[in-house]
Amino acid sequence: MGAVKVIGSVKQITFASHGHLLTHCNVWSPDSKWIVYDVRSDAAGSLFDGTRIERVQIETLQVEVLFESKKDACCGVVTYSPMNEQVVFIHGPEHPTEDWRYGPFHRQGVIVATDRPGIATPLDARNLVEPFTEGALRGGSHVHVFHPGARWVSFTYEDHVLASRPSEGGIDLNQRNVGVCKLGRSVTVPRNHPRNHDGTGFSFLVSQTVNRPRPGSDEIQKAYEDAWIHSPKVSDSSGTRIENLEQVQGPSLVFIGDCIDAQGEVLSELFTVDLPKDLVGRPDQPIAGTISKRPAPPTGCDQRRLTRTAHRKFPGLQGVRHWPESHPHGSSIATLMKDEDGIVQIHLVDRSTGAVRQLTQLSQSVESAFTWSPDGQWIAFVSDGSVMIANSISGASTRLTTKRTPSPRSEACVFSPDGSKIAYVCECATMSGRSWNQIFVVQLHEQP
Repeated sequence: MGAVKVIGSVKQITFASHGHLLTHCNVWSPDSKWIVYDVRSDAAGSLFDGTRIERVQIETLQVEVLFESKKDACCGVVTYSPMNEQVVFIHGPEHPTEDWRYGPFHRQGVIVATDRPGIATPLDARNLVEPFTEGALRGGSHVHVFHPGARWVSFTYEDHVLASRPSEGGIDLNQRNVGVCKLGRSVTVPRNHPRNHDGTGFSFLVSQTVNRPRPGSDEIQKAYEDAWIHSPKVSDSSGTRIENLEQVQGPSLVFIGDCIDAQGEVLSELFTVDLPKDLVGRPDQPIAGTISKRPAPPTGCDQRRLTRTAHRKFPGLQGVRHWPESHPHGSSIATLMKDEDGIVQIHLVDRSTGAVRQLTQLSQSVESAFTWSPDGQWIAFVSDGSVMIANSISGASTRLTTKRTPSPRSEACVFSPDGSKIAYVCECATMSGRSWNQIFVVQLHEQP
């Protein structure tokens, strides 16, 4: 696609008097005809009170309820499979109690097929009682995203077992980590705790944190905001074309890790991890964890620091909450950092070397999470009150929507799989006088 402009006017596609929340990526159906969302009531989605997962057909504006939670549970943060007609999202506790209410280590992922609405299949198993079960978690998962090949699901994780223990010497702290669920390998757990449940995938952590990172080291105390790295096509030693690198090794993820700089300050950097094809643990570092130790990544999980930004005027990743995003061909990672003037710009990080290149040259900071077009030519984001796209080579930015008040929200600005549309959210007043998040779509096309 060359230079682009809006075709006609921006189209509002939801109108109901309730919230409409988009996740930061994978909100489109594979055919680019539907958008999936949840109905949390506050604009930022900080209040986890939604009870429905819905989708809207962007041409007809038809709305379908894919799932409605019951027994005082809530649900939200939904994403689509890039290959199949199914969605994955957070499901909170049913029959919540004082000691088991919704929270970082009291939630789970579930999958719903769009042709079987209302039927939720547990993604990740949970076992809270020793002996812990390989492939089962001991806490809660959050922000579930399918791998591009739809065989894995990534998430962030916190551990109920460790969160329930006192912070004493020799006991790991509960820290946010990145995990993965391998689909097609179901896990069954004992029924010796009322919150235990089976899962349809084998779950494990892939990041590795420590209680107190050494200043100036690559050790981290938190791993979060993960994204799959798209796999480049390669050839083997004989020159035979291999469809992608994952045929010879496991997939890879990028995530934000919080380390400690030489002055003792928290520094957020990019880290990558390569997953092994075989999920095997070590006796001294079990995948399932112990009563005092968090689950360990399988043997062969290679966690590597990608960026080193302590020398910059504004070190570390900067800006609104965002998820680093892989170029569709896997060559680089887009992230947000401040430039020398303190303006938040999109930067590209070389996947192999960690070299950083500032892409955009905006006069106003990037204000949202962002996504790549499927051909890798564009990155969509919000700045200066408008949806914009940046050319991924030159960085030249094009305004796609007129500046408006209120401006598009910061949580999502998502390219469709066919590359022709971008979904985003604005708050709009209704006849009752209350403002609700509504979903909008802007259409792109080539301009001669």
